[in-house]
Amino acid sequence: MLQLFGYWRSSASFRVRLVLQLKGLDYEQHPVNLRQGEQKEKAYRRVNPQGLVPFLVDDDVHLGQSVAIMEYLDETYPAYPLMPSAPIERARVRQIVNMIACDTHPLNNLRVLHYLEQELGQSKMARDAWYRHWIDETFTALEQLLMTTAGIYCVGNEVTLADCMLVPQVYNARRFDMTLDDYPTIARIVANCEQLQAFIKAAPANQPDAQP
Repeated sequence: MLQLFGYWRSSASFRVRLVLQLKGLDYEQHPVNLRQGEQKEKAYRRVNPQGLVPFLVDDDVHLGQSVAIMEYLDETYPAYPLMPSAPIERARVRQIVNMIACDTHPLNNLRVLHYLEQELGQSKMARDAWYRHWIDETFTALEQLLMTTAGIYCVGNEVTLADCMLVPQVYNARRFDMTLDDYPTIARIVANCEQLQAFIKAAPANQPDAQP
């Protein structure tokens, strides 16, 4: 059985759970509590030397980095494909994926926010302002792009990896009290996704390690 090491509130773990759920794949979850520092412990470092989540084990395949895992799952388990067949649409999906995975998430993940507070002495207010700034930069550009690519979902009328990236990023933005008032296309797409059972089952609040 597939094994996923992750954390309930990790947006990167959320992305992979979405792919697993959309494809109807059975998997065993191994919670790694980021708040308690379990990702830094030797036991987990033996699983993933980088000490990050998510991490996937599929028989003799051991794979880190959420986008790599998502693409591996889509190519290895082709039922319910999450990449369009047309080259330009595939490129648009990758563009959206990279806007979030490369331009936004690295600036806003938990270890960066902790560094801002604990090592650089920034206040919670300053930390949150940092977070919102980088979300706004990406969402402003993404809103304009989606106005040209979206149907029901990010690229056309089928769920793709782009939607599996967008919904977790919006989840994070809401945690920091951001609204989607300025991004109506993003809000519409996310609302459509959140009606699907796969997105409901993969949601952070519905994970076995979820906390109040």
